[in-house]
Amino acid sequence: MKFSLFYEMQTSNPSRAEEAQLFHDAVDQAVLADKLGYHAIWAVEHHGLREYAHSSAPEIFLSFVAARTKRIRIGHGVTLLPSRYNHPIRVAERIATLDILSEGRVNFGTGKSASQTELLAFESDLTTIHDQWLEALSIIPRMWREDVFSFKGRFFDIPPTQIIPKPVQAPHPPVFAACSRPDTSIFAGKLGLGALSFSFDNQFALAAKVKDYRRAIQAVRPVTEVVTNHFACTPATLVLKDDDEACRYGFRGVRFFNESWSSYYNTMNRPVGPLPIHRDFLDEADFAAMKKVRDTPGANMNMVIGTPSHARDMVSRFVDCGVDELILIMNLGMIPSPLIVRSLKTFAEKVMPHFG
Repeated sequence: MKFSLFYEMQTSNPSRAEEAQLFHDAVDQAVLADKLGYHAIWAVEHHGLREYAHSSAPEIFLSFVAARTKRIRIGHGVTLLPSRYNHPIRVAERIATLDILSEGRVNFGTGKSASQTELLAFESDLTTIHDQWLEALSIIPRMWREDVFSFKGRFFDIPPTQIIPKPVQAPHPPVFAACSRPDTSIFAGKLGLGALSFSFDNQFALAAKVKDYRRAIQAVRPVTEVVTNHFACTPATLVLKDDDEACRYGFRGVRFFNESWSSYYNTMNRPVGPLPIHRDFLDEADFAAMKKVRDTPGANMNMVIGTPSHARDMVSRFVDCGVDELILIMNLGMIPSPLIVRSLKTFAEKVMPHFG
């Protein structure tokens, strides 16, 4: 099992000062994670999702991380590939440059996003967004391989062009896709892509999803140069020696994450201004109920929150499901940076050694 960190750049108070501090804290946390032996730092690309995700230029954040670290991998989780977000030539150039400067540490996650806020801001065509993603995904590895690249497809018409530089990982960095629904993880497997999955499933459904992904990858028709057989999940995480402290802050962070996500993705609206979501600690009844649910085998595997002992039990469930990597979401909108730092250290010292 590999252990990594996931950054949405969440903040419940997005003043300019708080927003700036959030980014500096995230870089400091990444430097600490490198020293503690975490596997990777993954950063999203989202636009206009105020409070939920302020990571609109992950290539800049990840460049800072790469410059200040030595071993930890640098993950785009994910780069948006539909053409109105990013032209594939620019993606190929940026990923290759980061791979060079990080000395071959880049993971290239891909996706398309489905929020109305982003789709309409970039004037994307929702009816073709999946096909745009797939066409861009299919040609970017060719740009890294071919000295002179040309292509004429449905969405891109590129005359002979020398696309430089080339990545240092051969033949190219490992490629992943965002896939949280069972059908998208199967589709990723068939394409030979690593799976980046939100933890929305219970243990039994997650085990079935991983099994279906492995079965799909056995019949792979790779869209890239290499097959990345790797399944990752992203549970919200806060691990402290005091269980009540971890749960009090962690449950509030999970509720903020879920409600802010829902404000943009479970609606056809485009929120503007502060989100109408909960920001306080859970009341006693909700706190007790959530604490009880987290230990239920049939509960969703969306949290690793509590003591190191509890965290080890939860990680063991992910291992039993066949998951390869946990990309821990410690950067939840309601959790102060000092608590995240304590959690990073506690998890590294008391949990990671039990899983190799």
